[in-house]
This record gives sequence, structure tokens and C-alpha cells, in this order.
Amino acid sequence: MKTIEVEGKEVKAITAEQLKAVKDQQAKMQALLIDIGFLEAKKHEVMLMQVKAAEELEATKKELEDEYGPINIDLTDGSYTVVEKEEDAKPVMAKA
Repeated sequence: MKTIEVEGKEVKAITAEQLKAVKDQQAKMQALLIDIGFLEAKKHEVMLMQVKAAEELEATKKELEDEYGPINIDLTDGSYTVVEKEEDAKPVMAKA
């Protein structure tokens, strides 16, 4: 601890090294808060991009279903199988 003169009064003060450490740490905190704000904005942008991609996928699925009916597509080769309608499917009985 030391004393310094401020506006004509002697006051207690921390050392120059301690003051530098606090200032450096405060500057680091400010920079991190700015980075967090940037990342939150980027997160929002990416989330909007994901919503748009999901909408585009749903539109493509609808187009394919309109053209081919309900199908399951093999994404490795593009082949597909027709999805059975529930009334066409045989009922499965569970054993008790």
C-alpha cells in the first residue's frame, strides 16, 4: 500500500504493478465481452441460415413427393422405394 496525492489530498493507493494488472485484466474482460457479442450475432446469422436450409429441404421433399409420391430415397445412389400407405400395410399384432 502507498499513499498518493489526489486533488490536494493524500489517499491510499495500490502499487503501480497492481494497477497495471487490474487494468490489463479489465481490458481483457472488455475484449472477451466484445468477442461474445460478435459470436452471438454470428450464431443468430447461422441459425437463420439453418432455418432457410430446412425450408429449402422441405420444399424439395414436397416437389419429389408430388412427382413420385411418398418415397424413401437412398442418398448414396438416388434409388428410392415407395412408402406403403397405412391401409396397404398389414397390421402387426404384439404378443402379450
